[in-house]
Parts: sequence; structure tokens; C-alpha cells
Amino acid sequence: MAHNNTKTTKEPQSAEKLTGELCKCVELQETMKAVNAHWRKNGTCMGAPGITDAQAQKLDEKIATTRCSWEKQPFSTYDLTNNNSKIKRLESKVREVSRGFSGWEFDGGRTEANTDLNRLQIFFDERPDSDRHSALRHSGFVYSRTNGAYQRQLNDSAIYAAGRLNFVKPGDGRTVREHQPKAPDKGDGAR
Repeated sequence: MAHNNTKTTKEPQSAEKLTGELCKCVELQETMKAVNAHWRKNGTCMGAPGITDAQAQKLDEKIATTRCSWEKQPFSTYDLTNNNSKIKRLESKVREVSRGFSGWEFDGGRTEANTDLNRLQIFFDERPDSDRHSALRHSGFVYSRTNGAYQRQLNDSAIYAAGRLNFVKPGDGRTVREHQPKAPDKGDGAR
């Protein structure tokens, strides 16, 4: 079976799906930390919280057969660090998806923040000329015959890219950024 990374990175991700994945990663992190603490205290994974006896036995066997003397614990520092990084990425994505984006009208068309498909879509009243088509492609927008729009993944980068295209600037005189809700604070004061 071929491994298909492109599908997972391009498929629409709703806040609910991302939150579910985040919860699983947080739970895994807590389990790994608890199993490591249990192993340090007892010298075995048997009876550790959050895992079955079969899993504990496999972890004990892994520790006994590992050749790395510095990594004598059920879950390596590498495993914990990677999972923690994944948690941080998912938290960032959840904040981005949850904040919501909005579309705007421009001379000759409109944009739409399609949250169901997770796409920023640009609809034109008439087919764009070759220069505009080229500019859209250069900015990462691809024409979708199914949706009848130029589109790309809905995120801050898509908003920034659309803001650089003079022919899709909002007709009300505001900038593309001014049409978007403010990003929520990350909690540490950084933006």
C-alpha cells in the first residue's frame, strides 16, 4: 500500500477533526509520561496506567533489547518531543481554523471563505484574462471546474496572497486583512 502524505495535508480539516486529533495526541503524551514514570519507579511497565499488559510486555522487551544505553525507558525523549511538537502544531491549526475567515466583493467578482472545503475561493463574473490567470496561479490559486472558482487552502497565507492581487481587492476601500477577524491571542502575548 502506497503512503499518501499529500492527501492528508490537502484534505479539508474542520475544527472538530483537528480538536479530536489534538485530544488523542495530548492523551498519548500523558500516557507516555505516566508509563515512563512508572518504569523509573518499578523497573517494569507492567501495571502502568493507560496501557494493556500486552503493550507493557512489548515495551519491557524493547527496553531489554535496545542497544542504546542512554535511552533505557519505554518511550524515548524523541517520542515525547515529536508528539509535543505535533500538539503545538495542532493547537495552532485549531486556533486558525476556529477563528473564521470572511469573503469580500471586488470589481468583477467575489471571494468566499468556504469553511466546509477549507478553501479561499475567488469567483469571477467573466473569465479572467491570461495575465490575471497567471497571477492567480503564481499566488497558489488553482482553478476548480467542480466549484467554478480559483481556490487554495483557507489559511493566513491564502489571505495574504489574495491581498497582493490588485484585481481582487475589496470594492469598499478596505484591505483584504481588514475584512478578516482578528487572530486570537496565543496566551503568551505574542502574535
